[in-house]
Amino acid sequence: MEHWVRFVVLMVCLFFPPMVECKVRRYTFNVMTKSTTKLCSTKSIVTVNGQFPGPTLYAREDDTVLVNVVNQVKYNVSIHWHGVRQLRTGWADGPAYITQCPIQPGQNYLYNFTISGQRGTLLWHAHILWLRATLHGAIVILPKRGVPYPFPKPHKEVVVTLGEWWKSDTEAVINQALKSGLAPNVSDAHTINGHPGPLSNCPSQGGFTLPVLSGKTYMLRIINAALNEELFFKIAGHKLTVVEVDATYVKPFNTDTIVIAPGQTTNALIATNQNTGKYLVTASPFMDSPIAVDNMTAKATIHYSGTLASTATTLTKPPPQNATQVANNFINSLRSLNSKKYPAKVPQTIDHNLMFTVGLGVNPCPTCKAGNGSRVVASMNNVTFVMPTTALLQAHYFNISGVFTTDFPSKPAHVFDYTGKQPRNLQTKTGTKVFKLAYNSTVQLVLQDTGIISPENHPIHLHGFNFFAIGKGLGNYNPNKDPKNFNLIDPVERNTIGVPSGGWVAIRFRADNPGVWFMHCHLEVHTTWGLKMAFLVANGKGPNESILPPPHDLPKC
Repeated sequence: MEHWVRFVVLMVCLFFPPMVECKVRRYTFNVMTKSTTKLCSTKSIVTVNGQFPGPTLYAREDDTVLVNVVNQVKYNVSIHWHGVRQLRTGWADGPAYITQCPIQPGQNYLYNFTISGQRGTLLWHAHILWLRATLHGAIVILPKRGVPYPFPKPHKEVVVTLGEWWKSDTEAVINQALKSGLAPNVSDAHTINGHPGPLSNCPSQGGFTLPVLSGKTYMLRIINAALNEELFFKIAGHKLTVVEVDATYVKPFNTDTIVIAPGQTTNALIATNQNTGKYLVTASPFMDSPIAVDNMTAKATIHYSGTLASTATTLTKPPPQNATQVANNFINSLRSLNSKKYPAKVPQTIDHNLMFTVGLGVNPCPTCKAGNGSRVVASMNNVTFVMPTTALLQAHYFNISGVFTTDFPSKPAHVFDYTGKQPRNLQTKTGTKVFKLAYNSTVQLVLQDTGIISPENHPIHLHGFNFFAIGKGLGNYNPNKDPKNFNLIDPVERNTIGVPSGGWVAIRFRADNPGVWFMHCHLEVHTTWGLKMAFLVANGKGPNESILPPPHDLPKC
């Protein structure tokens, strides 16, 4: 009944808006190809409405959002609204073969969801293949009308989207890697709002310029939409005041460098209190493991009003690629605002105490000649996830058997020195396994990096929930000692968390959203290799604690 009432209200809002107070935002996303020039070469990319990055989706807290996605390209497509809670509306979450079958070429699908209790910056992106390399954009959720920010209102707000650029087609890049069994090529440049800035091998390439007035405060809504790399963000001559991450307010603090992983967002205030001039903005890679990365620094410029074009730009030096301490200084400064209006509701008692190892392995692949008969894989708790051909949520809702099993392990099958270097079994198990949770149960999950091939940073994203990052450390998690240092008062609340290279992170959340919810590494190469799983949250009591019925236009596999 509730589903139909909601539908009727939406129709009245769309066609007879004076009759009711309407809070409906309607968008059309035409997925199409566009020819564009970057790095002195021209290529065709997949875009939304011909834009790269894609259009910003604006809404207010408690708005209902309708996005009609029309697929006009040769690939199957799905769109994920990264960080939107999707309370009971898993059908609109977007990961292909998890909550929906993809939108086939020539077809369309209406994503229908309400933004409940959230405000801030998030992002949307393709959630199939490697299409999110160019198929991504910002989500800006404004507070309810009349509700101020918990900090002084800025003069202007600016979306700053960080990304990567390949000269080659990204689908060809990953397909070649899967065929060979080896790692894919890294990107050719990083971008700021779609522009790499001047590069030595392409001097004609321009960069993004932000014009500012002196004596004002601007809020930068910074998004990392890159496929595979954590990034440092820095502005010459200016401090940044961080006020929000992943659409949750934090206790403000000042920094000269932000570290931001793929899928994460950060809102930061910048006071234009320097001398009139031009100031360099940089986005550069952070990787403290011996892993190949794109080492190109994207460059943009803040341009004070009244500055002559001939004025020299004030420069800044990006942190070294392996500047772990710089990254830790930023991460350790993050605390939930935890005010009376915005409390940190950290679960104090735990129903499920879980531990998942994350890392790489090697499995047999007779056809992988470049890999000498083997291929690199990734896993959680030594399970390399196998994507189904029927969407997991559909299989759960309609009781379709044989699609998945509910035996995902709650802890590693074997206890070993996870971050050590001694020889060990490189092979993983495979399967489409989920972990089942009762409605409203509480979860503590320790994510432990492994050094089976090499320790590495892993930004882990959980769909359908926010969580609290209550602790982290290097080496192996110690369940007897480490919980004594957990922050259960004001830990930062996020939807994507970095598991430190050669270390662990602990999170807590309440399973108050029925459905099937993906959890995976947001390094696209690791997701492709199988570093993913899903939580199945059962319905609670009554319709208000149950999944809504699927929409009539849900795509078919």
